[in-house]
Amino acid sequence: MNKTILQVPVSQELKITAENVAIAQGFSSLQEAVRLFLNKLAQGNLQITFEETTQLSAKAINRYNTILKDIEKGSNVYDAKNIDELMKQLHNAS
Repeated sequence: MNKTILQVPVSQELKITAENVAIAQGFSSLQEAVRLFLNKLAQGNLQITFEETTQLSAKAINRYNTILKDIEKGSNVYDAKNIDELMKQLHNAS
């Protein structure tokens, strides 16, 4: 198999961070992770999607944490046995 060297300029910080993540995920090296990525890409077995992440405000984070705590404690949580009971609970909540 003929081999070639692919050089991709990246910052030292990016290289170190990516290397640590690759090793934490079970790869022997960053190079192994890149080879796997390139093989999957070349075979058409890799779908890449770019999505912007949503950053929640501190107020929203606190709200969701409160909701999660309520769920864990079982407070402000309702259980419906059927659709009629669910609809009744929803109408009574408003």
